[in-house]
Amino acid sequence: MHVRYRDPDRYETIRTPDWAAEAARSVSEVRTGKREDEWEVQSVLIEKGVGEETALEQAEEIVETIGEG
Repeated sequence: MHVRYRDPDRYETIRTPDWAAEAARSVSEVRTGKREDEWEVQSVLIEKGVGEETALEQAEEIVETIGEG
């Protein structure tokens, strides 16, 4: 499940940094977007089949761990 936090069109670049992947062990991927000189979480991809509520909870946990929550 893909939990989007911000519109990808607002970024110059989107990538998955190593530190974000480490904070998100229970997910497939954390994508960050770069606006001017700052990176922020753009979306979190959660393992399929966990359900929407669980995916949202896991994504929130990851964003808090990264320090953006």
